[in-house]
Amino acid sequence: MTIAVWAPLLLPLLAAPLARRLAEQLAPRAAALTLAATAAALGTASLASLGLLAVTGLLHLPYAAALAHLAPGHWHPGALAGTEWAPAAVAAALALLVIGALAARTARRQLADLRRARRTTGDAPVGLRGLLRRSDPAAAALTVLDDDRADAYALPGRPPRIVATSGMLAALSAPERAALLAHERAHLTGRHHLLLAAAEYAAACHPALRPLRAPLGYHLERWADECAAAEVGDRTLTARAIGRAALAASRAPADPRPRLAPAAAGGPVPQRVRALLAPGPPRRRRAVRTLAALALAGCLAATAATAAEAGHDLHRAVETAQGERPAQHG
Repeated sequence: MTIAVWAPLLLPLLAAPLARRLAEQLAPRAAALTLAATAAALGTASLASLGLLAVTGLLHLPYAAALAHLAPGHWHPGALAGTEWAPAAVAAALALLVIGALAARTARRQLADLRRARRTTGDAPVGLRGLLRRSDPAAAALTVLDDDRADAYALPGRPPRIVATSGMLAALSAPERAALLAHERAHLTGRHHLLLAAAEYAAACHPALRPLRAPLGYHLERWADECAAAEVGDRTLTARAIGRAALAASRAPADPRPRLAPAAAGGPVPQRVRALLAPGPPRRRRAVRTLAALALAGCLAATAATAAEAGHDLHRAVETAQGERPAQHG
């Protein structure tokens, strides 16, 4: 295997800041999709790179080499030949174990949160299949919880739910409640819970991807803000509804909502309100956006290419050691 196996582990250090910079120059929907796609692609490539390193080390062990029918004299996996394989392979195997444990813990917490929320609405607990299956957000029912504390959020699953407390509804006027519900429906329509989940699991695969979670959450809220403003036809009303909802929620915090349940009162509310009240779309620097997009595209392309090359090199080395092709020297 060549040095290409290391590139997918190093490029996220550069690509993640570029993705954040690019997101600042994009509309909310494009920004959120860019951040989620970048996190998913880099996380997958990092996982593949660690897997290749671990497999290469495993095939150095006599029992595994015998199972794979490798001829020890012809097993030369490039950059990890000789005794260099041991530290890298052991570190990669340990990293995969840690990633697996983090992913399992994340999935367990997410499902437990959603099941607990489902029980409060009187629905059967939701499973993973219910989160992935597409449902009609327009048919999302409003579930009102008898709680003086103000809270509202979009609960994914089948059926989708918009959950609001009586305290939140009492804090808003009828037009503001319409804007709030439009915001939560936008979260369900855009299946924002899947984008949040992608960022969570990508962060488990590589530490450099963790800073993408907060900006993704912000741009998802901005995406829903814009959808709500378009639905009710009044940006000022939408901004007022969001501000009042956040103020009401801050007075008496409700129980923690599910991690995959976005809410209108979440994120940096003052910044969102300013964006809604602005006289027009924010001025974006085209040169900065173009350069950031090109740099990010280059990083993602290099990540995919080097991961594919590393996999091809390992496959070729295995074939050579199995005697299926002649060993190449020089």
